[in-house]
Amino acid sequence: MSFIKDESFLLSNDYARELYFNYAEKQPIIDYHCHLPPDQIAGDKVFENLTQIWIYGDHYKWRAMRTLGIDEKYITGNGTDEEKFRAWAETVPYTLRNPLYHWTHLELKRYFGIETLLSEKTADEIYRQANEKLNTTAYSCRGLLTKMNVEVVCTTEDPTDSLEHHQKLAGSDYPVKVTTSFRPDKAIMITNEGFNDYVEKLGEAAGMAIGNYNDLLEVLKKRIQYFHDNGSRVSDHGLEQIYSEDYTEAEVKAVFEKKRNGKTITREEALKFQSAVLYFLAETYCEFGWVQQFHLGALRNNNSRMNRLLGPDTGWDSIGDFTQSVALSRFLNKLDSKNKLAKTILYNLNPADNEVMASMIGNFNDGSVKGKVQFGSGWWFLDQKDGMTKQMNALSNMGLISCFVGMLTDSRSFLSFPRHEYFRRLVCNLFGEEIENGELPADMEWIGKIVSDICYNNAKDYFGF
Repeated sequence: MSFIKDESFLLSNDYARELYFNYAEKQPIIDYHCHLPPDQIAGDKVFENLTQIWIYGDHYKWRAMRTLGIDEKYITGNGTDEEKFRAWAETVPYTLRNPLYHWTHLELKRYFGIETLLSEKTADEIYRQANEKLNTTAYSCRGLLTKMNVEVVCTTEDPTDSLEHHQKLAGSDYPVKVTTSFRPDKAIMITNEGFNDYVEKLGEAAGMAIGNYNDLLEVLKKRIQYFHDNGSRVSDHGLEQIYSEDYTEAEVKAVFEKKRNGKTITREEALKFQSAVLYFLAETYCEFGWVQQFHLGALRNNNSRMNRLLGPDTGWDSIGDFTQSVALSRFLNKLDSKNKLAKTILYNLNPADNEVMASMIGNFNDGSVKGKVQFGSGWWFLDQKDGMTKQMNALSNMGLISCFVGMLTDSRSFLSFPRHEYFRRLVCNLFGEEIENGELPADMEWIGKIVSDICYNNAKDYFGF
């Protein structure tokens, strides 16, 4: 039987349990940033087996399997789905104290009612039980979202995307709101391989040739308008750090022209260009009344050999130790000084920067909007018990956790929504322990309201969903 006891899992006392079961558990889920494929939601895909929905694309699992010595054939290679599942099952008992151990058994229990611990010995029976349910319409992509009480899903799309799948969903009677966030990093990162080809593709999406820097900005704004017309109210950026170099318009125009002519640009030129485009986008988000998100600090594609073989987002990324505070302050201050700072969520990947982010947001919360600038939940390597608790402690100590917009999955998996439960239990335990220790009053109605706000209400108000 499962070690996950509903009444006590991550809840260390009666106060924590009361907060969770009375105020957190039944709140709908607003997943305001994820990477679910919208075509699968629009087509209401039914997965053939547990491997396809659970292991395909999950680089968290892949890293663990590689560490255990599992051959790549059974991870991303040409092994059968059943062989890949058995390889994962063999790995799970060795993931003790990694969040994968908790997530794996929460997902089996919440979606399939399976309480047996997954291992090499139990793999075949669990695979059979889960597959029997997956092959029914109740376990289609839409059915799974409904099953988890999901109210809003915000996927992530490139500016060149047609948004045809979101349009199909908007015209359907499906009760879950599926919207998108605008992710224009490829238009910013001028040193990336393929930048010029991407500019051509971006122009085609907007129906306009991009001949110069001003054309690029015009096209980006047209695509923001297109996303806005299709219901988007959120942008997202995945950057090592914020760019905020000084530049002149003439310099940036010259850099763009140089790149378009196939010439090599310097690091200084790239930083000026990246800063200029990022400022333009941020000002435009404010104009449209959007929320902007910045995921900062990932050191990507570290293993060049495996990146050549498998490509990006296959498990070769890690935490970076980039300097964040000075550039971030300059960026936010420049926008604020022009009254063009949109609602902003900052996520850091390096826990050493928790207090930097928690204190930085207070510089630009000007009273115009509740929690205008947010320190986002622990993400990627930090969306686990220790990482999320440290993020919430830093936010509590230097800001107002009561204004926090809470959890997101940042996931590509339709089975990842129990991570919201995981987060909610941690929130309730944080408050419950301090009530028991006499550090907070046992005012369950008021603290329960704060918990409900963190789990649901704050995000609903902040994003306007």
